[in-house]
Amino acid sequence: MTTYNSNEIKRIEAKWQMFWDENKVFKAEARSDRPKYYVLEMYPYPSGKLHMGHVRNYTIGDVMARYRRMQGFNVLYPMGFDSFGLPAENAAIKNKTSPRVWTDNRMQDMVAQMKAMGLSYDWSRFLYSHSEEYYRWNQWIFIQMFKRGLAYKKKSLVNWDPADQTVLANEQVIDGKGWRSGAVVEKREIEQWFIRITDYAESLLRDLDKLENWPERVKTMQRNWIGKSYGTTIKFDVVDAQGKKIDELKTFTTRPDTVFGIEYVVLAAEHPKCKEWTIGKANESEIASFIKEVTKRSLIDRLGESSDKNGKPLGVYVINPVNGRRVPLWVADYVIMDYGTGAVMAVPAHDQRDFTFAKKYGLPVSVVIRPVDHAILNAADMTAAFVDAGIMVNSQQFDGMSSPDAMAAISQWMESQGFGERTVTFRLKDWLISRQRYWGTPIPIFYDDDGNPQPIPEDDLPVRLPEDVEFGRGNPLATSGSFRYYVDKTTGKKYRRETDTMDTFFDSSWYYMRYTDLNKDRPFHPDITNYWMPVDQYIGGIEHAILHLLYSRFFTKFLRDLGLVKFDEPFKRLLTQGMVLLNGEVMSKSKGNVVDPDAIIEKFGADTLRVFILFAAPPEDQLEWDDNGVGGSWKFLTRVWSLIYDRYQPADDRLKDAEITGPARDMERARHEAIKNVSEDFELYKFNTAISSLMVLLNQIDKFTAQNPADQAVLNRACRTVLLLLAPIAPHLCEELWQKIAGQEDTISRAAWPKFEEAMLKRDQVKIVVQVNGKLRGQFTAAADAGEATLKQMALADERVKVFVEGKEIKKFVFVPNKLVNIVVS
Repeated sequence: MTTYNSNEIKRIEAKWQMFWDENKVFKAEARSDRPKYYVLEMYPYPSGKLHMGHVRNYTIGDVMARYRRMQGFNVLYPMGFDSFGLPAENAAIKNKTSPRVWTDNRMQDMVAQMKAMGLSYDWSRFLYSHSEEYYRWNQWIFIQMFKRGLAYKKKSLVNWDPADQTVLANEQVIDGKGWRSGAVVEKREIEQWFIRITDYAESLLRDLDKLENWPERVKTMQRNWIGKSYGTTIKFDVVDAQGKKIDELKTFTTRPDTVFGIEYVVLAAEHPKCKEWTIGKANESEIASFIKEVTKRSLIDRLGESSDKNGKPLGVYVINPVNGRRVPLWVADYVIMDYGTGAVMAVPAHDQRDFTFAKKYGLPVSVVIRPVDHAILNAADMTAAFVDAGIMVNSQQFDGMSSPDAMAAISQWMESQGFGERTVTFRLKDWLISRQRYWGTPIPIFYDDDGNPQPIPEDDLPVRLPEDVEFGRGNPLATSGSFRYYVDKTTGKKYRRETDTMDTFFDSSWYYMRYTDLNKDRPFHPDITNYWMPVDQYIGGIEHAILHLLYSRFFTKFLRDLGLVKFDEPFKRLLTQGMVLLNGEVMSKSKGNVVDPDAIIEKFGADTLRVFILFAAPPEDQLEWDDNGVGGSWKFLTRVWSLIYDRYQPADDRLKDAEITGPARDMERARHEAIKNVSEDFELYKFNTAISSLMVLLNQIDKFTAQNPADQAVLNRACRTVLLLLAPIAPHLCEELWQKIAGQEDTISRAAWPKFEEAMLKRDQVKIVVQVNGKLRGQFTAAADAGEATLKQMALADERVKVFVEGKEIKKFVFVPNKLVNIVVS
């Protein structure tokens, strides 16, 4: 017998990978004679090497794709690369090559690894972001957004590296300095492109309720990011030290019940009024220095619960419109421009951050809500803010009301007085897509003689990335002589081009639709896309729970509004797989704890790696890498190999139920139980317990001895069932063994998934457990579905049970059909 060793594994896996490729076994076509099923993993970045996180992600997707094909579904399972982005640009600069060459090489390496894993992708649909045929349609979609007012340009604060003359992403600022130049990073306000995603905030929030098959924690993260708040916008008069009105200021609050306790109003350091109101004043340089220091810090640092809260008085004041009190205006680091108006009313008695800040700077604390069970709450005795609901005090006509009731009453009153307005706000902000980078989709805009942005004519798309660029200082596209100007084909006139490229999230927000139709003359055909979409199963890491999924949902709704698609949501079902750990730590190159998938495949084969990655833990849990577990997975596959070579024999399998008796019937029942268990586990993504069920079936096969042709036929059925149930998990091995079985000429990938029969699950005899007062005291075999009287008689007759019940009064007899009896005695 040929053994399942390393050389044989390599031969088998290479053989079947070639067969699948040459015969286009997994090529998908839109067709109406079978139900469709679209499986997709999140658009991967071509880092150059697959890691175990990739292996886990792709194995889960491949198992589901193979399983659904065998069930009779028309399966679409494509792959491509999110190939634009700063890492590729930086790596190319470091390696002194072009981003295109570097990226193409990395993609080639990863595709080879994917094929070595036996992943059943439809490679005819392969796409990547830096293909002109792809980013052309990025540009087309951008132009449609621009025409409808969803793409616009405005000034925005950015991290500016004065040495490299370029904008830096937040993660490129290290300890306040540029990651490459080491120069101190400045905050600058420059014009950048935004997408008005806020126009869709309400529908993005509302439609989360439609996503019944998404993890609840992902939906919660999206709800929090969108951040719908009901509150009140309050208008304050701004006055100088002499009480003269110099301006107006608006704040948004979700706590209108606390407005009588305002002791100061605080502005974000980025708020333009901070500088405007201090120009020419004695504190101008002090405020400017403070703002410069604050804006160097990350938002995480500024907003952290344990972070120290710092501020400076601006020397101007606001008048609280509800009671006429003048309170100071401050600039502080714990307020940001991205929430509300960038100005926050501070109520130290009833907000902990305000309380901490007020104590630090000696600001007053005024109580306006007391606990329900306290007659008074003395501010001087407070060690923390009182933030719970209570009874209104020191709030004029609202005294004595419950604070929840006062919220509505005070809002209504302020609105009637003309200085308040009940408001709904969202935490979600418009999407900044400008990147001053080379390796991305060029924004298809030119500027007319008046400096107004105009879309490049659609016939002139794509706007291609030039090759004559310089890296290292400023925006690379601005250094290109061939790119700098757009030439009108009719007039020959030159116009200045936009030199920013798009955020790569733009690329990954609609790629799943492009997979459905790669026609060069359109982004996709609506009929074809509406056939395949939405994606039935989407798989990826929890780290993409917010931005990627939110932007994809937004794109879907926008394209629906264009009339291109008929669905509201892109992904029906979402699975977020857990990370792969080694000794309790996430695998990473920097920690030197990476396990190379290629090394495992070289030694044990792809099927062994696939079995281990699925058996070690449920998909959504963290997976601890274990070398011993890999060896155990190989031994399991070796048992399957030996089963077919040692036990399978040609026989007439046309049996009637009446011919299957005794041990053979038990074997047949075990086969049907395995089909039922594995099928149910696959539906629930419990691949680890599915593999356990296959191991149980193997054990039962090992115990079964064929005594006659009928027995052999039963054994053969069990052998074939093992291969069919295992095929999605270990496809190379199962293909080879399926071919070995007489009469199996086609690929197992096209074989039908086995079905179980309920009648075959019934047992003639069952094991009954006997408890006395809840403790195990015996067990016996009885006829299936035996009644209570019969089981009681048999239990009391059991010699092991008699010891615990004789001479005692039976108070109760508890009976669970086909499982147990419990005798309660005293």
